[in-house]
Amino acid sequence: MRRKFTAAEILVFLGVLVALGTLASWFAGQFPGYAESPVSRKVFVNIPTAVEAMFYVAVAGFLFLTFYLFSLRAKNWQRGAPDRRTGLWRERLEAMGAGLRMQTLMRDRASGLMHSMVYYGFLVLFLGTVTLEIDHLLPAGFKFLQDDVYRAYSFILDAAALVFLGGLAWAFVRRYGQAPWRLRSKTRPEDFWILVTLALIGVSGLATEAARIAVENRPAYEVWSFVGYPLSYLVPQGPAAGIHQVIWVIHVASFLAFLVVLPTTKLRHMVTSPVNMFLGPKERPPGAMREMPNLMEVEDIETVGASLVGEFTWKQLLDTDTCTVCGRCTSVCPATATGKPLDPREIVLKLGEVAARTADPEVTPPVTVDGAITVSADNVFERITPEELWACTSCKACDEICPVDIEILDKILDMRRYLALMEADFPAELGKAYLSMENSSNPYGMAQADRAAWTSDLDFEVPILGQDVETAEYLYWVGCAGSFDDRNRKVTVATARLLHEAGVSFAILGPAELCTGDPARRSGNEFVFQMLAIQNIETLSDRGVRKVITQCPHCFNTLKNEYPQFGGDYEVIHHSQVLSDLVEQGLLRTRNGKSKTVTYHDSCYLGRHNGVYMAPRGVVASIGGINVVEMGRSGTRSFCCGAGGSQMWMEERVGKKVNIDRAEEAVATGADEVAVACPFCYVMLDDGVRELGQDESVAVRDISMILADSVFDD
Repeated sequence: MRRKFTAAEILVFLGVLVALGTLASWFAGQFPGYAESPVSRKVFVNIPTAVEAMFYVAVAGFLFLTFYLFSLRAKNWQRGAPDRRTGLWRERLEAMGAGLRMQTLMRDRASGLMHSMVYYGFLVLFLGTVTLEIDHLLPAGFKFLQDDVYRAYSFILDAAALVFLGGLAWAFVRRYGQAPWRLRSKTRPEDFWILVTLALIGVSGLATEAARIAVENRPAYEVWSFVGYPLSYLVPQGPAAGIHQVIWVIHVASFLAFLVVLPTTKLRHMVTSPVNMFLGPKERPPGAMREMPNLMEVEDIETVGASLVGEFTWKQLLDTDTCTVCGRCTSVCPATATGKPLDPREIVLKLGEVAARTADPEVTPPVTVDGAITVSADNVFERITPEELWACTSCKACDEICPVDIEILDKILDMRRYLALMEADFPAELGKAYLSMENSSNPYGMAQADRAAWTSDLDFEVPILGQDVETAEYLYWVGCAGSFDDRNRKVTVATARLLHEAGVSFAILGPAELCTGDPARRSGNEFVFQMLAIQNIETLSDRGVRKVITQCPHCFNTLKNEYPQFGGDYEVIHHSQVLSDLVEQGLLRTRNGKSKTVTYHDSCYLGRHNGVYMAPRGVVASIGGINVVEMGRSGTRSFCCGAGGSQMWMEERVGKKVNIDRAEEAVATGADEVAVACPFCYVMLDDGVRELGQDESVAVRDISMILADSVFDD
C-alpha cells in the first residue's frame, strides 16, 4: 500500500524547498545586472556584499524554522481521530475566499475594518517585497520596475504602509484603550509584543526607505514615495550611509522575529484561519451531530465521545490553533450572558492547552496561560469541568458568529457523550428523562396510548397510518410536546385544522410514534437516542413514509439531518414552511383581523441549525392588520429561549434564567404577541412572560395558532 505523507512531513518538505529557493535566489541575483532606465531602484543599495549574503542565509534559515515550527503543530493535530474533509471543492474555495477577503470579520464593522487595514496593508507590503525580488532576478532587458511602473509601485507601497500602521494603531487603542470585555479578559503580554513586532516592520520599512532615498541624494522621481521622500530630509547627509545600514538591519531583524512569532503565538491564525475555513465544509448537515457507529450492533467500541486529546478529530484540534481569541463566541453565548460557568472560547482554548502541553514535543498553547496551571495528562477534563458542558443550550450561536469557522458545539456535544455514557456524570433531572424515554418512549413519562388524545378536540377524523389508512401524502409527526404538553396540544390542533382546511392528505402514527431521541442525543446519551431512532426508522419504513411534516424544530432537525445516518431518508418539512406555501398558493385564505403588533422569536434549531428564517415570518406577515417588529437579536443573531441542548429537562440553578433574558427583550419591543414556531420556545417564552408579570398584556403563541385565528371564524 502506498504510504501517504503526513501534514507535518509535507510542511518540513516545503520548508526545505523554501529555504533552498531563497538561497537559490541569492545565487541567481548575482548575474542579471541593472535596469536600463534611471527611474528605477537598485536592490541592496549601500549594503555590503557580506551583509547581503548573511541576509539570504538568515532568511532561508528562519523560513525553514517557521515551517518546522508549524510542522510540530501539525504533528499535534495528527493525534486526532479521522475526519473526512474532502470533496465539496467549490464550497471550500468560497469559504476560504470569504476568509481571505475578511468577509466574515465584517460582521463586526469596527473590528473587521481594523483587521482589514492590518491584513491588506501587510499583504500589499509583502507582495511588494516579492515583486522587488522578482524584478531583481530578471535580466536587465526584462526588468519592469522602472519609469511610471516604479513611480506607481513606490506610491502604492507607501500608501499600504500607512494603512498597515493605521490599522495597528487602531488595534493598540482598541485593545489597551476602551477594549470590550471579551478582548480585555484575554489580553496577554504576547498581544503587546505581536503589535510591537508588526509595527516595527512597518516603521523600520519606511525609515529604511527614507534613509535609502537620502543615500541616493533624493532623486526627483522618488517624490512618488510620498512618505519616504519627506522623511529623507530627517536623515543627515553625512552619516546617511551608516544610518541606512543600521535601520536596514533592524528592518530585517524585525521580519526574522515575525517569522518566529508567527507559528508560536496566536498570530498563527494568519495562516491557520484560511486553511481551517477551507476545511470547514462537510458532508454532514449543519444541524447533525458527529456520526457514531450503531451501538446496538457494535461489539469492540472502547469509548463513546471524547475525553482524551486523541479522541477529538484532527479538525477539532486544528480549530484550537485557528482561534483568534476574539471572544465573539463568548459575546453571543446565552449561558455566558446569564452567568453560567460556560464560556465557549474557553472550551476551545482549554482543549488547545491540553493538546499543546501533552504534545511530543510540547508546543505553545493557543494563548498564554498562568504558569501555575498544570496539565498532567491528555485528558481534557483536567481543564474543562462538567458544569461548563451541561450549561450549553446547543444554540450554535458560537459557531455562527466565529469568523474563522471553528466548530465549538461539536466539541461540547462529544464531551457530553463521554460524560453521559462513560462516566454517568449528568444532572439528576436528565436521569429521569432518560428513564422516561427508555420506558415510556417520551421524556414526559406519559402513556404512549395517549399520543393521539389531542384529536378529540377536532371535528374531523385524523387517520392513523397503518391502522386507519395505508397511505397518505404526508405523515404529520406530532412530537412529544405536541402530544402531551397542554399548551402545545393547541398548536397541534391548530396545525391539523389548517392542513385539513387546505385539503392536505396527512395521517399520524399515534401510539406508534416515539420520541425522536433529540433530548437524549443532545445530552450525550447516544445509546437511548439510537434505540429510539432505529425503532422509529423501522416504523416509518414499514409504513412507506416518504414525506414528513413536523411542528417541532428539534424533531425536524433529527428526522431530516440525523436519521439518514441510520438509513432513514425522508423529505422533512417544518409546519412553518408548509403553512407559508399553503398561504402563497391560496389554499389558506386569511382575513384582516384586529390591528396588533407581533414580534417573532427565531428557534435555534429552525434558524441557525437549518437556515429556516423567512417561512415563519411569512406566515405572520400574510395576516392583514399585523405589524411585524424584530427584536434586537434576530435571524442568525437570535438569542436562545434556553431550552435547547436538553436544557428543557434540566434546572437552571446558576445565574439569570435564559428565558427571562429573552422574554425581557420580546416585551421591550412593545409587541402585543410573541410568535414562536417551536414547542420548547413556546413553553420557555410563555413562562418567561408570565414570570415578568406581563402575561396580561403580551401573549405568546405559535404561528399556527395566529394563522388559524385569521383563517377560521371561531
